[in-house]
Amino acid sequence: MTRRKRQRERGSAMMITMVLITVMLAGGAAIVGMQTKSNRSADTTRTGLSALYCAEAGLSAARPVIVTNYDKWSASLGGTTQPDWLSSTAFSHDLDGDGVDDFAITLRDNDDEAAPAANNPTVDTDQKIFIVSTCIKYADQPKQVTELVEYKEAANCYASQEGGCNGRGNSNVATP
Repeated sequence: MTRRKRQRERGSAMMITMVLITVMLAGGAAIVGMQTKSNRSADTTRTGLSALYCAEAGLSAARPVIVTNYDKWSASLGGTTQPDWLSSTAFSHDLDGDGVDDFAITLRDNDDEAAPAANNPTVDTDQKIFIVSTCIKYADQPKQVTELVEYKEAANCYASQEGGCNGRGNSNVATP
């Protein structure tokens, strides 16, 4: 009777193949994870920029209405909500046409009181206020843009008043 000899390999090739497949799967999972994180980061950046542009557009839309309504500034200072006179009937708050307001406008006083007195955010003493435009379209990334505006009354330029018109100095004829 002849005896067969046993092979010594005992599945080592199969074990090496399984280790290689496991390493490749782990590497693929790591690459997918990195790509997912990168996509999330890009989306966050894109949303942040869109929210900033939304707030800037709100500021541009509100500026002419606010400047022409100086008499309503004092009653609107210090509030945390948009004044009624700046509602959607004054100008459109819908940038993308979906029927929902994309930004809100509030007014804030600058620190204009004299040093010994405490600042009163509900009173304007120097005809300067901040317009604050907040984008509410992107709730997860709210952005605000603030601009200081000053009210100056329109005045007629008289030739002999305050140095004359166009800086010639008391209506003196400009010398060549």
